[in-house]
Amino acid sequence: MTNGILSYGAYVPYFRLPRASISAALGTPPAGGERAVASYDEDPTSMGVEAARIALRGAPDGVTPKDLFFATADPPYLDKTNATAIHAALDLDSSAGAYDMVGSVRSGVVAMVAGYRAGAPTLVVRADVRTGLAGGADERDGGDGAAAFLFGSDRDGPVIAEVIGGAAATGEFLDRWRIPGELGSHVWEERFGEHAYVPLAEQAWADALKGAGLAPDAIDSLIVAGPQSRAVKRMAKALGTRPEAAVDDLSKTVGNTGTAHTGIMLADVLDRAEPGQVIAVLLLADGADVVLFRTTDALSQNRASTTVAEQIAAGRNDLAYDTYLTWRGHLHREPPRRPDPTPPSSPPAFRTEGWKFAFVGSKCRVCGTRNLPPARVCVSCKTADQMDPDALADVQGTIATFTIDRLAFTLSPPTVVVVIDFDGGGRFQCELTDVDPDTVAIGNRVEMTFRRIMTAAGVHNYFWKARPVRG
Repeated sequence: MTNGILSYGAYVPYFRLPRASISAALGTPPAGGERAVASYDEDPTSMGVEAARIALRGAPDGVTPKDLFFATADPPYLDKTNATAIHAALDLDSSAGAYDMVGSVRSGVVAMVAGYRAGAPTLVVRADVRTGLAGGADERDGGDGAAAFLFGSDRDGPVIAEVIGGAAATGEFLDRWRIPGELGSHVWEERFGEHAYVPLAEQAWADALKGAGLAPDAIDSLIVAGPQSRAVKRMAKALGTRPEAAVDDLSKTVGNTGTAHTGIMLADVLDRAEPGQVIAVLLLADGADVVLFRTTDALSQNRASTTVAEQIAAGRNDLAYDTYLTWRGHLHREPPRRPDPTPPSSPPAFRTEGWKFAFVGSKCRVCGTRNLPPARVCVSCKTADQMDPDALADVQGTIATFTIDRLAFTLSPPTVVVVIDFDGGGRFQCELTDVDPDTVAIGNRVEMTFRRIMTAAGVHNYFWKARPVRG
C-alpha cells in the first residue's frame, strides 16, 4: 500500500505590501520585494478554508476526509477548536473529526506527519498570519498564506506524491517565543539559533536519507524553511544536494508564511514537478523535521486547479503601509460607524450552520427555484417543505447592481455591496471584497469566498463574500 498526497492546494492572499513602503515610512534600511498580506477580513481560519477548497476540488471522486487537522501559530480562537469552522465551511460530514494543532510553526509538519500516518483520507490545513512590531524583521520578511493537502493511500485513489521517508530531531532551546496576547515574537541572537539548529538538521537529514536509501544527489527539489533565516540559509547550502535542486523560497514575492510556508513551497513544486521526482522538505522550527516525497505518474493529471504562481501574479502590490498597520491592529484609526459591530448570536448560527458556514441554500423540487437563504416555503411557487439542499460556494455569478457605502463599519472603507445573479438562478446580496471600488461595474463576474465579516466582543463572525473572478 502506498501512502501520500491525493490532492493539494495553496492560497496566497490578493494584497501585497511592498517592502520599500515600510522603509519609506520608518526610515529603515531599504529592502526589495513584497510580502503577501491577509486582507482585513481574513485570518488563518478563512485562508485555510480557501486552500482546502482548492485541494478538495482535486480529490478523487467519492473521497472525503475522515479527519481534518488544522495547524497554525496564530489561532483566531484559544479555548475553542478553530478547525470546526473550516469543517463547517467545507460542509464535511459530521462523522469527520476536526482538530487543532496550534501554537508553533512546527505544528504544520506535525499535522502532515499525522495526516499521512492516519490510514484514512485526512485533510491537513496549514495557515498563518505573520506579523511583528513595526520596522522589525518579522514584519518585513513575513507573509500570510495557507496550504492544504489531502492524504490517503492508493486504496482511496491515485496518489500523486508518495511519502518515501522522513525523520525528526528535537532539542529544547529558546530562540523564538511569544506570550499569548503579544503583538510580536521575541528572538534570541541569530548566531545562537544557528548553533542550536545545525546539528539537529544534520541529524534529521542523515536519518531520513538513510531510511529511504537515498544519496543527497538523488533529491530533485529541496525545500528548506523556518523562522530562523540564518540557519535556513546555511543548511540549504550544506546538505549535499545538486545546486539545481534548490527551489524558490518565495521570499521576494510572498514572504515567510510560518506554519504554512513549507506547505506553500511544496504546492508550488507540485505545480510544475514531473513524475518520478524526489522532493525533500526540511523544516527548522524547535528542532528539525524532514519529509521525503516521490511524485507519481498521476501528478500530471491531478494538479491543483489554481497554481501558486498564478495567485502570485494576480496579486495587487500597492497596499499602503498605514492600511496594513490598521488591518493588523497596530494602528487604531477612527472607522465609519453605522452602526458599531455587534457579535453574532450563537444559537441561530448553530441552527443555520449549513447556510452560514457552507453557503448551502435550498432548491424547490416543484419549480426548481433557488431560495437564498434556504427556506421552507418556495419564494416562487409557494410550495412548502419541498426543498433540496443546494450548495453554492463554488457557483459563480454576475453583478446585477451595486452600491458603495462610505458610512458602514469596516476596517477598509468604503464597503462595496453587490446583488449577485448566480449561474443557474438565484439572487443574493452580499459584500464584495478584494476589489478596487472604482472598478466595480454591473455585469462583472464574481465568485464566493469565505471571510471573517467582523469581530465584536471577542466573537469572530464568519460568512461568505463575493470577489472578482480573475484569470
